[in-house]
Amino acid sequence: MTTIDASLRALEIQGTTVPKLGFGTWQIEGPECQEAVEDALAIGYRHIDTARAYGNEEEVGRGIAAAGVPRNEFFLTTKIWREEYAPDDLRRAAEDSLEKLQVDGLDLLLLHWPNPDFPLEETLSALIGLRDDGLIKHLGVSNFPAGMLREALEVAPVFADQVEFHPFLGQDPLVDLAAEKDFMVAAYSPLARGKVPEDETLRKIGEAHGKSAGQVALRWLLDTPQVCALPKASSHERRVENFEVFDFELTDEERAAIDALPKDERIIDPGWAPEWDA
Repeated sequence: MTTIDASLRALEIQGTTVPKLGFGTWQIEGPECQEAVEDALAIGYRHIDTARAYGNEEEVGRGIAAAGVPRNEFFLTTKIWREEYAPDDLRRAAEDSLEKLQVDGLDLLLLHWPNPDFPLEETLSALIGLRDDGLIKHLGVSNFPAGMLREALEVAPVFADQVEFHPFLGQDPLVDLAAEKDFMVAAYSPLARGKVPEDETLRKIGEAHGKSAGQVALRWLLDTPQVCALPKASSHERRVENFEVFDFELTDEERAAIDALPKDERIIDPGWAPEWDA
């Protein structure tokens, strides 16, 4: 594994250090999930992302326990599902997640999707209560467009917004707001669920560096201020590949070529999604 300066792969958000590269666990379940998390931590990942809706918090917890990495050496995020936003339900859900994950506290707890059926101020206040009681260090949201995020920031110290973000879907308004307000933009589906390896522009840039198109896409994201990336990988080899993205640099011309790719391909857009331009 290439040795690099730790400062190259960490963000400072609101005074907290967060590894820029995380390991996402969406659609990894059962024993495979436990093995994947244990392996990711052995490779060197120090940022693990899960959610109640993924149905794998217990397996993530077992993987963390098996890896034996001290709790203060990795950053752990989970998410509350959109039907659990009433304050009492949210607290019960958070406590259940802590039990499944076998930890005493979370680094970050997110609201998984906006839900207009629950007053945002009330839900965010419930998250603040969890923080004040020591169950979580930071609170945040997921799938909030920039306008909605501005509303949330008026209510609570949002630490992060986790959104779909890859070379074919831009998040410029959110990234600009993150720089202004000092929160993190966490990029899920950073490899566009298989589209990245097929792209000729990304492949050619990768060939110039002896890297894959996926590594180029991750490098592009990680070079963006306030951004971390959360790639999922089902094999050891791909987890290693995704991790080895800090030993090369993109040129200004290469970044411009990636910037010029169409940025309108949204992959995750369920019926309960917000108005993305809000």
